[in-house]
This record gives sequence, C-alpha cells and structure tokens, in this order.
Amino acid sequence: MKRFIYSFLFLFGLLLSTGCEDITSEDTSKITNFVTFEMSGDQVFTLPVGEPYVEPGVLAIEGENDITSSMKTVGTVDHNTIGLYPITYSGTNVDGFSSSISRTVIVYNPNVTTDVSGNYTVATGSYRLRAGAIIPYSGYSINVAQVAPGVFSISDYLGGYYDQRAAYGVKYAAVGYFKLNEDNTIEPLSGDVAGWGDSISSLDDAKYDPATKEISWACNYAGMTFYVYMKL
Repeated sequence: MKRFIYSFLFLFGLLLSTGCEDITSEDTSKITNFVTFEMSGDQVFTLPVGEPYVEPGVLAIEGENDITSSMKTVGTVDHNTIGLYPITYSGTNVDGFSSSISRTVIVYNPNVTTDVSGNYTVATGSYRLRAGAIIPYSGYSINVAQVAPGVFSISDYLGGYYDQRAAYGVKYAAVGYFKLNEDNTIEPLSGDVAGWGDSISSLDDAKYDPATKEISWACNYAGMTFYVYMKL
C-alpha cells in the first residue's frame, strides 16, 4: 500500500512540475518589426537613352522609425546604353532580419516608333534542334507587349515549346525583354526560365518584318536551338 502511495505522489509531482514549466514559458514571445519600404516614383522606371538617371527615392521604415540612412542600395544605371537596370534597396532590423524591394530602370531609344505588340501565333516551320534531331511545332500563342518605345516583354522566347507543347506550365517559358532597333533587328535584354533557374544564351538572326508582321529568331538555350517564327 505504501509503495502505491509513494508512486502516486511521484507521478503527481512530475505532472505538477511539467505544468509549471509550461506556464513559465508562455511569456517568452517577442514582436519584431520587419523593415518596410515606401518607394517614390514607379517600380518600373523608363528613361530615354542619354538622359541622366535621377533616383526618385525610397524610405526604409522599421516600426515607427525611419532607418533610411542605414538602407543599402545596390545597382547602377548606364543612361547611355539601352537596357534593363535593376536597383535593389535592402534593410536589416534590430533582430537581424532582412527585407528588400527592387526597382527596374529601362533605358530606351525614343527614335524607335514601331510597336510590335500583340498576340502572336507560332507558325509552321518552327522547330527545335537538339543534337541533330529536329522536332517541328506550331500553333502556340506568344504575347509581346511594349513597356517603353523599342522595348518589349516576351512571354516565351522558345515559342511555347515547354510551357504549352510539353504542358510544363508557365514556369518553363523563357520570359524576358528585348529591344527593337531602328533597322527592325532584335536584341535580347533578358530571358529567364524560372522552372530550371537558367537563361537563354543568345538570339541569332532575330528580326521583325513590318511587311508580314512576323517576328523570327533562332534562340539558343541549354545546348539547343529553337527556330521560332511568329505571326499576328
């Protein structure tokens, strides 16, 4: 009987001590204020080539405190060269947590007045070349949109080969921007495939034909070449 009573008291004491530990740990939570940002100007900022870039400004706020003086800014703009220039603003709070925001500056050529925006269809004659093997494809929809004079976004440099033909989804499209020159030749500014975390290598013989309203190029990507012909 005594042994039973001792065992009961031991278990009761163990449960009581465990409960006390839980109670004493309830008040250990802490609120941390992440750095937030207030951006002046547009997040996508367009600038005519040759015109100096003037930073519109960004405020960094932690709780109720202005910590802009400790904010780090990474990125430069070459206002004499057409292209995309990302600028990243970052800040770290008192607990060591970092956050950031970005602005993209697009330097463009105002002399390019041709607008090639539209929903294009990949035409017959398009194909992928890989290690000598040709796979033809056509019929897929590609969107081109003007973001500044002579600068356009493209929904897929690969002509829908992976995201539509293979049904992998939009993460496997080579999304990016290109510039249209005054002679209607095309040069890529960016082209990334999020699903595989890589980018296109180059575009060969890339051009727009105003007579036929056709865009065409040979896109080099991951050791393959995608010969894409697109018509409105």
